[in-house]
Amino acid sequence: MRKLKVDELPQVCDELRQDIVQELSVNPGHLASSLGVAEITVALHYVYNTPEDRIVWDVGHQAYGHKILTGRREQFCTNRKLGGIKPFPSPNESEYDTFACGHASNSISAALGMAVAAKMEGKKRHVVAVIGDGAMSGGLAFEGLNNVSSSPNDLLIILNDNNMSIDRSVGGMKQYLLNLSTNETYNAIKFKTNNWLYRKGLMNDARKNGLQRLANAFKSAIAHQQNVFEGMNIRYFGPYDGHNVKELVRILRQIKDMKGPKLLHLHTQKGHGYAPAEKDVTIWHAPGKFDPETGERIVDKDPSKPQKYQDVFGHTLLELAKQNPKIVGVTPAMPSGCSMNIMMKEMPERTFDVGIAEGHAVTFSGGMAKDGLLPFCNIYSAFAQRAFDNIIHDVALLNLHVVFCFDRAGLVGEDGPTHHGAFDLAALRPIPNMTISSPMDEHELRRLMYTAQLPDKGPFVIRYPRGGGVLIDWRCPLEEIKVGTGRKLHDGKDVAVLSIGPIGNDVAEAIASLSGQSSQTSQDSEESIPSVAHYDMRFLKPIDETILQEVAERFSRIVTIENGVKTGGLGSAVIEWMNDHGYHPEIIRLGLPDTQFVEHGTVKELQHIVGLDKEAIIKAIKGI
Repeated sequence: MRKLKVDELPQVCDELRQDIVQELSVNPGHLASSLGVAEITVALHYVYNTPEDRIVWDVGHQAYGHKILTGRREQFCTNRKLGGIKPFPSPNESEYDTFACGHASNSISAALGMAVAAKMEGKKRHVVAVIGDGAMSGGLAFEGLNNVSSSPNDLLIILNDNNMSIDRSVGGMKQYLLNLSTNETYNAIKFKTNNWLYRKGLMNDARKNGLQRLANAFKSAIAHQQNVFEGMNIRYFGPYDGHNVKELVRILRQIKDMKGPKLLHLHTQKGHGYAPAEKDVTIWHAPGKFDPETGERIVDKDPSKPQKYQDVFGHTLLELAKQNPKIVGVTPAMPSGCSMNIMMKEMPERTFDVGIAEGHAVTFSGGMAKDGLLPFCNIYSAFAQRAFDNIIHDVALLNLHVVFCFDRAGLVGEDGPTHHGAFDLAALRPIPNMTISSPMDEHELRRLMYTAQLPDKGPFVIRYPRGGGVLIDWRCPLEEIKVGTGRKLHDGKDVAVLSIGPIGNDVAEAIASLSGQSSQTSQDSEESIPSVAHYDMRFLKPIDETILQEVAERFSRIVTIENGVKTGGLGSAVIEWMNDHGYHPEIIRLGLPDTQFVEHGTVKELQHIVGLDKEAIIKAIKGI
């Protein structure tokens, strides 16, 4: 590509978009974000000597074009498939992928580390952070910016300003970026002056800082506003059209060798170049399969299939909010993803999208709870990891009544290791004052949500998986479940299976299959089919000690099953209780491994690999 003339680059961008649209129409993934950065992607790889020069992507679903350009075009048809290329950039896959970026807001900090390392090792390496898609609202981005302004570095930050995360971006930074205006005359003078000073060798640190302050004052006088980036001594350029690839090449070449930290502000349109995606960027963030010619999405509207857990949550939250005026909804940039948009539509004054800021979402919820409101704070399980300290310090420590609804808990499938909700049970179980629960089905979800909003409950976690449930008729009366109680679903005399959450439905299928085998087995058969008792624990904390006592006294073999990392979760809790009370049964734990991260693939494929499918459950019950 670098051998092409600049005038040929627009055609490269068009062909790149066509590749992405055609492939994602049959192999679903993140569409609109990658379409919006085609020109940025091409310009960066054209101007910079990658992979020696570093491009650090933020929010990895922007990087499909980057993958195609860097030797993975033929393999792109395997994107997100088991054994295929990874859903997000990963240094384990390609030397062009400089850092992990499944979550948001880490690019500036990581790129600054690389820039400082290059400077300390005397390498003439350029480092570029590409941050956008709402990631600038994340607290880590501001921490990185603060350090960029004080550490010696030549980092370039590209702000891909598309006014979006997944839903529309929110907050003061969004409004600031929309209002930020720069004078064309000022930019022209600034470019020429910077280049002249650099060529004359007049940009040492002391002179540079003085000139930067003078430039900031000059800029403020012309634009009638202070630029927050230049106020941090980060040289600012823009905003420019992020879809003019030839202009981008010109700008990047001009600022490429300038010393000191720089920020290039580019306006882009998410979904650019594909009309359906331009019109509804939220739906086309990850649209599923579609007809690339007409833009018609291929949506499965089979009424005989269960609702998604997230939709049951959304409808139930609205139902509860109508009954309880203290209830408010909080989500970090995912109102449609978690279905809080259902309540948001009817009660916008009682729902809060705080942007990509999970830590703030938790502490904000804690503040509201402290003064009498009842927040339902909905965060994807994997993203809640970034709010771990806030959960402890700002909610649990004060025993505040915040209901945490962790969507996408357990294996999520094609988004892979950065998105699997593997660690919430194990991470939260040691924290005092926490109630931790997981419903086996949609009725249990509704009942747990009702229970969680009753008075005097403290921090209350409800975790549930991505995708559809198991019940067609998901509506049921809203009834209280006594906290810390499980239920016996099936009695038996040989083996006890203790499960938590929807994985219990797989257990029920396995037991039914074993019962069928038992009825078909003749008395003369040497195969012995065990009689199985199944307990749905519902709560990890407080755990149902009555059930544990019954199991300890009746069974010498116990199988625990959870859709989370097995170290520290349900299995560990059962072992600890048994040991503390002087029982020593054989305990087999099924769960996600802690020796390696689970890669991407369909949920069924991954369950088979990690030993959580029906066949693995049957083997564990039989002791095979």
